Formats: sequence, structure tokens, C-alpha cells
Amino acid sequence: MFPTAVRLSNAVRVTLFTRAGCGLCDTAKHTVTQLHKRRPFQYTETDIALPTNKPWKDVYDFDVPVLHVQTVKGDASLSDPKKLFHRWTEQEMETLISEAENKQS
Repeated sequence: MFPTAVRLSNAVRVTLFTRAGCGLCDTAKHTVTQLHKRRPFQYTETDIALPTNKPWKDVYDFDVPVLHVQTVKGDASLSDPKKLFHRWTEQEMETLISEAENKQS
């Protein structure tokens, strides 16, 4: 979704759990896009409606959009996610990303 940036934060992964036809999800994607233009980070989207993502659908079926911000540990595992649900601002996202980056240092 996003072009490769010069300075990508490898210490933080942002995942958006979404589904097609979700107006709140479209708004959330826009918010993620706006922040990503200013501050690059690893980003993935997970469509919970896909059969392969059934475990996520079981958890977030009535909660999308949901945003996970996680620290990537030295062994490539992920920390427990900090989460935002339904509606959030760029500032709220940026705060979680900064906190995750600071934990990595």
C-alpha cells in the first residue's frame, strides 16, 4: 500500500484489521496513510473476512477497525500489541508508535 521510505522504522509494526464495505475502516486507512506520509513504519492490513484470517474474525468481528502497534524484538518476535479501536487520530497513533520505538531503545 505504501511506497518504500528512506527511513523505515523496523522496530515497530502497525497492523490494521479491516473488512470491505466498512466505512470506519476506510476512515482508519486514511488516518494511517496520512501518518505514514510523515513518519514511515512497517504496515500491514489484515482483511478479517478472508477465510485464512478466521482467527482474527473470531476476535474482531464486531470491532473493526482495530489497529495493533507492536515492537519487533531482536529475535523477530512481536511484543504484545497496543490497540486502538474504531476511531483514532493521527496523534494517538503517533504516540503509540513513539512509545513502541522508545521501548526498543
